[in-house]
Amino acid sequence: MGSEWMTMIHGFVNLIYDHQGGPRGDDKTFSTSMLMVMAQRRAAGGTVGLRGMVSADPLMGKRGYPLLLQTGEAANGAPLIDRQHPHDLFMELATSYSRPLSERSSVFVYAGLPGEPALGPPAFMHRFSSEDNPEAPISHHWLDSTHITYGVVTLGYVYERFKIEGSAFRGREPNENRYDIETGKLDSASVRLSYNPTHDWALQVSRGRIKSPEELHPDADVDRTTASAIYHREFGSADTQTTLAWGRNSPSHGAATNTLLLESAVRFSRSHTVFGRAERADKNELFPESDPRADEKFRFGKLPLGYVYDMPREGHWKLGVGGLASRYRLPGELSPVYANPTSFMLFVRAKII
Repeated sequence: MGSEWMTMIHGFVNLIYDHQGGPRGDDKTFSTSMLMVMAQRRAAGGTVGLRGMVSADPLMGKRGYPLLLQTGEAANGAPLIDRQHPHDLFMELATSYSRPLSERSSVFVYAGLPGEPALGPPAFMHRFSSEDNPEAPISHHWLDSTHITYGVVTLGYVYERFKIEGSAFRGREPNENRYDIETGKLDSASVRLSYNPTHDWALQVSRGRIKSPEELHPDADVDRTTASAIYHREFGSADTQTTLAWGRNSPSHGAATNTLLLESAVRFSRSHTVFGRAERADKNELFPESDPRADEKFRFGKLPLGYVYDMPREGHWKLGVGGLASRYRLPGELSPVYANPTSFMLFVRAKII
């Protein structure tokens, strides 16, 4: 706290050993990271906010890290299949202004390059139910992949426990050059309605029209619909959160696909955290375009469970060590391709709190 500004810093660095099993699996040691700085102050009868977020993820390479059944984005002119793309160096550079209209209502404007439009639940690395899990959900590109958007302007209105917001943003996903700041026309739009019935619950539904998100399919647009419910509660020394989310992508060319996610985390005595995630997904991007199965839709499930131990210490940072293991439920058509895999990750983590 300063005389005029309130500031906040948050961040983490993970060092991860990743083993993805089966014929399509791979092994890799890599690091994921994020540093976020926020500042706000009173101005012109309202509040001005500044947000910056950066990541060293580009150091892992254009093809990211192995993650079975993950799809989305591209590298070296080919789609990423069974890989999770790295985040960009600049994840958010944004400003906002909010102004109260009465004791129960307010309006706000948000702009970022990059920034996050009003579409989907909070991104997975910002949800308490997910933040200790070092791997991205396989439903990422159905729920929250627009959290890094190169150009966004959002207008919103808050009334008591309701919030309605609409965004204009650039639909194209970040390219494989993860160090630059991209520009382009704000050609896409979204709207989101949020409701917090109590301090424990956060509900949202959202709808977006995303123009040409994939660089390998520039003529294809996507209508995305999401709904989510987040429940957060403290029980004595335990802190827990559960997220239930559904997402649907309806492309202008091809079949619509759905995904369903349920994840939870429970933290005991500030040192022990148990986390898990169950996902069911429809995907039709599991084979290269030269394969006759490229447009075939498959439904499968994934269940990762993990634990992290944070060493007790005082101050504004902590050091933890953890791991997770994943099992899959695959349709018979994918058994010859993936077999019956088991995957795991081991990691150490430093975190600013």
